[in-house]
Amino acid sequence: MTASTKRPPHTEGIIRMATWQPLPGEIVLARSPGVFATGTADAVAGMRWFRDTERNDIQDDLAGWPEGPVFTIRSKSQRRARAAGAFGVRAAALAVLGAVETLAAAGSVGSGPRGTGRSHDHENEVDDFPVLWAAPDTVARTLPWQLDPGRCPEHYRTHIVVTDRRVLVLGFPDDDTTQDEVLWQTDRGSIASVERRTFTKVGLEAVITFTDRSWCRVAPPSASDHWEVVRHLAYASAVIPPEELNAGQRETVAAFAAEHPSFRTVVTRRPSGHFTIEVTSGPDPDPRDGSDPQLKLMGPDGEHVNFEPGDL
Repeated sequence: MTASTKRPPHTEGIIRMATWQPLPGEIVLARSPGVFATGTADAVAGMRWFRDTERNDIQDDLAGWPEGPVFTIRSKSQRRARAAGAFGVRAAALAVLGAVETLAAAGSVGSGPRGTGRSHDHENEVDDFPVLWAAPDTVARTLPWQLDPGRCPEHYRTHIVVTDRRVLVLGFPDDDTTQDEVLWQTDRGSIASVERRTFTKVGLEAVITFTDRSWCRVAPPSASDHWEVVRHLAYASAVIPPEELNAGQRETVAAFAAEHPSFRTVVTRRPSGHFTIEVTSGPDPDPRDGSDPQLKLMGPDGEHVNFEPGDL
């Protein structure tokens, strides 16, 4: 198990670098914007914590991390006051627009936004919201501070990259991926499990647990971001080389590749037993090409099949 982290200065005076490239023979499976998640439940909305296994706050103990915001979990009375205040603001605005009754009938008045699912981890999603859970000297403690929206410079971005060998965090300024650099990386073997979580305002988050039992919670920066990395993180993607495909599969892959001649086509075996065909990047990988992959699912003989659990 290996993990490394690089902590560059803020964007001022950053050295211009070449676009990150995978190692020879390494296959990029997905690249998407990614950050530490943010709380959704009323008590922790807009907040995130960094904890040890005794639930102590460790953000001041993380080597090289700049100072960040300090959050306090809201009490029940604070939550009630916050909800009442939010209701008053909404009601006043609706009254001005003359649309209170219409929106109330639709269920909009008095109801704040919620995640797309139900919390299955009340302790870590409602009562508290750690996005990093790590004993000393564990992998999660090596994650870069740039993943934290409360610390990352305004014009700096972070992407999560999944290859057939590694998971990386890349950083770059001003949406310019020609200046990206590796902030952190770890071997795929250091990841014990990845769980999708849907109690979130952005639609999907992932809890990544490492083999040393430390973990982190990451998410796309916004609901509009594509986040295909979670598919390749949540289920190990076994890349199938062309020579291992049968005649029917090769025919299906060739037809798919002909529709996307400027991209590299990758075939992976999914836990369901199906195969995915998707475009990741061209012969000279450009990370920007991997942000919106197109995907096709085929069966053991190359035939079209419907999606099943474990395919996505």
